[in-house]
Amino acid sequence: LFEVCRLRDIPIITFINKMDRESRDTFELLDEIEKTLALDTTPMTWPVGRGRDVLGTYDVVNGGVRLLEGGGAKTGATEQIDIADLGKRNPNLDVAEVKDELALASEACKPFELAAFREGHLTPVYFGSALRNFGVGDLLEGLGKFAPAPRAQDSDLRKVEAAEPRMSAFVFKIQANMDPNHRDRIAFARLCSGKLSRGMKAKLVRTGKNMSLSSPQFFFAQDRSVADEAFAGDVVGIPNHGTLRIGDTLTEGEDLTFVGVPSFAPEIVRRVRLTDAMKAKKLKEALQQMSEEGVVQVFRPRDGAPALVGVVGPLQLDVLKARLDAEYSLPVEFEVSEFSLARWISSDDRKALDAFISANNSGIADDVDGDPVFMAKNEFYLGYTRERAEGITFSNVKDVKKKA
Repeated sequence: LFEVCRLRDIPIITFINKMDRESRDTFELLDEIEKTLALDTTPMTWPVGRGRDVLGTYDVVNGGVRLLEGGGAKTGATEQIDIADLGKRNPNLDVAEVKDELALASEACKPFELAAFREGHLTPVYFGSALRNFGVGDLLEGLGKFAPAPRAQDSDLRKVEAAEPRMSAFVFKIQANMDPNHRDRIAFARLCSGKLSRGMKAKLVRTGKNMSLSSPQFFFAQDRSVADEAFAGDVVGIPNHGTLRIGDTLTEGEDLTFVGVPSFAPEIVRRVRLTDAMKAKKLKEALQQMSEEGVVQVFRPRDGAPALVGVVGPLQLDVLKARLDAEYSLPVEFEVSEFSLARWISSDDRKALDAFISANNSGIADDVDGDPVFMAKNEFYLGYTRERAEGITFSNVKDVKKKA
């Protein structure tokens, strides 16, 4: 998600969660954000205390303390409390350390600049605990204050202005089983122009067919409501049964496709081992749904070997394993694969592409869209193959919106 935002110069607001648990040094967290995302950070709030001894957050910009009391501070306002007085509330609080941190955060960190934020060079940082609904209000207030108005979006034909009267939108997220009792599947679409009305017909450009938006929904955390109307900049959930995919474009008839939502090559590749071989068909269906949702990428080797899953980080494997067990009753394990890299392959010369695939069949797989992927054992083997594959393009980024 961060990579997509950086590619499209989308402003990023950062929320550092679980501050009521033991955590790393706060300045280390800020430093990691700056190094990883190549962004300046500006703390808007600052945690007072650590882990079980956290008392709340300090408003770095306006002053004042928001205390963590009674399981959260959903509507509580900041109070003008001297930091020294907070030490009386918790004897474990190091008042001198908190004062030093606040002074350093105020003086050493880059001040907030709205222009730099909207250009994607700076991120305001908020601290809190989402589970206890603490600090979330500060984050939402920041969203309302700093977020830019809907802007024009690039498509394969032209730039679509937010003020245009005809509705257009693109799907950026799929979430399955939000309601386990009904096995629902929600596609989250961001409106780029015009007005969406409940019951209207929209064209799914990828297939060329119309679909009825009979029950679009607004979501706020676990709460949902029917969206009778939505406008450019709004995000709506569209219930469907596999019709919509990430990257799909919806319009009121125009054949354009929004571009700029890429799929990145995984950094970890594992083979899925099913503990109950009788459930192989069910696993195939579950992996298909998980890949369409974006939880993992699934690659099916053309030589008939078991499916491979690709992820960016190891936490995604834990999520996949837990969801397959909880939602599909499929206990699985992961085995180290002989492959460690995946690259999408393409060529302007169809014969050259077919010849390459035929010559490297044991290392060719199909992704969820059926596009060919070259699976490499390591960087050396990938480079060696690339040098000898004239006319073949190896890409670690795939723009899913260009899929016909």
